[in-house]
Amino acid sequence: MEQPGRIERELVDLEVLGAWMTGQGLPDGPFEDVAALTGGTQNVLVRFRRGGREYVLRRGPRHLRSRTNDVLRREARVLSALDGTDVPAPRVIAACADERVMNGSVFYLMTPVEGFNASVTLPEPHASDPAMRHEMGLNAARALAALGAVDHEAVGLSDFGKPEGFLERQVGRWMSELEGYGALDGYPGPDIPGLGRVADWLEANRPATWRPGIMHGDYHLANLMYAFDGPRVAAIVDWEMCTIGDPLLDLGWLLATWPDGGDASATLAGPLGEAGGLPRPGELVAAYAERPGATTGRDLSSITWYAVLACFKLGIVLEGTHARAFAGKAPKETGDLLHSITLGLFRRAETFIAP
Repeated sequence: MEQPGRIERELVDLEVLGAWMTGQGLPDGPFEDVAALTGGTQNVLVRFRRGGREYVLRRGPRHLRSRTNDVLRREARVLSALDGTDVPAPRVIAACADERVMNGSVFYLMTPVEGFNASVTLPEPHASDPAMRHEMGLNAARALAALGAVDHEAVGLSDFGKPEGFLERQVGRWMSELEGYGALDGYPGPDIPGLGRVADWLEANRPATWRPGIMHGDYHLANLMYAFDGPRVAAIVDWEMCTIGDPLLDLGWLLATWPDGGDASATLAGPLGEAGGLPRPGELVAAYAERPGATTGRDLSSITWYAVLACFKLGIVLEGTHARAFAGKAPKETGDLLHSITLGLFRRAETFIAP
């Protein structure tokens, strides 16, 4: 569960926020129970009460990256579009797309999530109930299926991404990303056994047809909040990578990171993975398939391809930190850890290819 921390005025000026909220027609009154939340995100999260209503504010970190504001605008748009669906996600109450209001950062207000992150902590009754943990795993797939069933055009996201050629450009896009790491001083180049074999297999076995939809983009256990009283997914969080693409890649991502006792999944699984009792990958696919709208026009018989692509893509993303560590732009210990996860992901990809 997210824990309270210190609020920094230069990041969240409550006087400015209060004036903006009043201008949006939200309830007036003093700010109460204000607390910073810490979790798995680099962005700033602040929970508070005002006018009898609970809010969570989300804005970028102290040192804004070049795309931080655009990413937050995209998050707010997707979460707003999901209002009225049964996708478990925070609901946007109001969004400020003008970066001049809050010290250079756009921000939005959303509904609080009452739940816990099972990759960080595993409370009772979940910790002592294997059947409940099994259902938690199935519900991870069902929550994703609810997202896959949403018609992105019907909810106003027809212009949100560039789905044309999405699958066709994946291998080249990420191989180019990997090659780009060579510009970092000191990086000797990728030492990733199986890299070429996995890339070639992906190109040779790419699904011929697919149906676009909303993608979370980073779907794994660490980005889920579970209800305190049962196995229900309270919310899918951290929508920074959301786009319009092939939703089956989200399911592949879940499989690629699913805890099985191996090194590729240990970091992302945390206490829930250590406790065990989770469903097997095939059960996750079956749970996803329970939702007809998620599978219409989508070929679940190709799910191995999506799981391999997820291993490939995530492994290359994590290798970027390893490369930056050589250049002194990230801690060496972190770079080494993420490189080990990259190697585990490629081993898992080869296992998927030749079980």
